[in-house]
Amino acid sequence: MANDPEQKQPSANSQNEPTAAKPPAAGSEPAPKPPAAPAAPAAKPPAVAAPPKEGPVALDNEVVKRYKERFGDAIREAWIDRKQAILVVAREQLVEIAIYSRDDEQFDWLSDLTAVDWPKREKRFDIVLNMYSFKKNERLRLKVHSAADERVPSVQGVWATANWLEREVYDMFGVVFEGHPELKRILLPDEWQGHPLRKDYDILTQDTAWVRENLGIESGQ
Repeated sequence: MANDPEQKQPSANSQNEPTAAKPPAAGSEPAPKPPAAPAAPAAKPPAVAAPPKEGPVALDNEVVKRYKERFGDAIREAWIDRKQAILVVAREQLVEIAIYSRDDEQFDWLSDLTAVDWPKREKRFDIVLNMYSFKKNERLRLKVHSAADERVPSVQGVWATANWLEREVYDMFGVVFEGHPELKRILLPDEWQGHPLRKDYDILTQDTAWVRENLGIESGQ
């Protein structure tokens, strides 16, 4: 009945109450978005070309002028390479030039003496002397060209350090230093055959006989 007090009347706020959302029907969910593509790598900057390597440059400073005034044509070449002054000098006048270098130019220390083998060249060896002046804090390099059968004057009497250095060059390259007081091998046994730092030295078979005879094994074991 309309006037039945038991009958509940709709609340005044019931029209404003939110209605529960219905769950989506099966299969109606939106498809997941594909993952975003990775960002493209940043473009590499253009490669910078390396500067050209500097080769030897002819040298004609005051030191070179003094050497040339003193020894003339015995100073064959003069250049600077990687900040290193280099003089190529006559083999026959090496000792005289060495004494002048020590006494007049004050290169009182022979820091190294070695050799380089250029087998295709007529004078296949470069004999290289690296000198240093403590007083001037300067370096100078002397070079001598020598054929395989030519003897090189020893500078052991000019710088004592040359003694063992010349023996090492003799041992490794076979260069004979004229006037050395005791020129013999210093690294290898006296009976060793050949000179290991020559470019024509056969490193695979050269020592076979010595190893077999003295060690009783085959080379390479």
